[in-house]
Amino acid sequence: MKTISFLLLAFLVSIVANAQYSFNVQVSGKGAPVLLIPGYSCSGEVWNETVDHLKDSYECHVLTLPGYAGVAPIESSNILETVKNDILTYVSDKKLNKPMLIGHSLGAFMSMWLSSEAPDTFGKVVCVDGVPFISAMTNPMVTEESIKNNPMFDKATIIERYKQTPDEGYVENMTTAMLQQVSDSVHAKQVAIWSFKSDRATLGSTMVEMSLTDLRDDIVKVKQPVLILASTFMTKENSLRIYNEQYKLLPNKRIEVADSKHFIMYDATTWFFNQIDAFLNE
Repeated sequence: MKTISFLLLAFLVSIVANAQYSFNVQVSGKGAPVLLIPGYSCSGEVWNETVDHLKDSYECHVLTLPGYAGVAPIESSNILETVKNDILTYVSDKKLNKPMLIGHSLGAFMSMWLSSEAPDTFGKVVCVDGVPFISAMTNPMVTEESIKNNPMFDKATIIERYKQTPDEGYVENMTTAMLQQVSDSVHAKQVAIWSFKSDRATLGSTMVEMSLTDLRDDIVKVKQPVLILASTFMTKENSLRIYNEQYKLLPNKRIEVADSKHFIMYDATTWFFNQIDAFLNE
């Protein structure tokens, strides 16, 4: 009975501790700390295989962002900025010593934001198929100023559009869409389910927030080594061109292109593990 009571108390303490942050955190493994940040709409479970690979050598702090994959949404005029500030608070509260960052897609964008704003706080960074300014991927001349008044990025309109998306057929339609980003149908359906469980207002808001935040100049402040893993966008040469444009001002970087769609950790798992192992052990 005492054991059960102790376990229950520990569980409740964990819930209370997580409640002070906008995101959910799961911690496992032992060793040097690493924060793993998932991409748009995804659960931290997207890193399950990665955590299994790293947990014997690293203490893995796996985030799921507010409003994503069933985590409670938050009220904020800028959700992603709130998350960024909460991550900095979390690192300070937990006294994590230069934790490494591994981020996918939006998580890679967030990793660059954190490293730009607090370059002395974090260790090495792995950016998995994410960029400093998503709106400029097809046209590097695009700036925040040039698109901020574009109706395509009106937050209220986008949120309302997301809210009006019917539940019926959502997972099936999203699974089909996700097959453009991941090769196998099992993972495509899982990502679709996470999207279905996400708060629609959060999906709309965070998409606009990321689309209107340009970090391309800010990343010059990043001090630590950064490994950038890109998917193949039409051709590997085209991916290298886009990523070199996006990360032009990043001082200490290496860009590698996978023979993979967007979810590199799923499509090219062995290659992905080999890349991060070599980088983290340098």
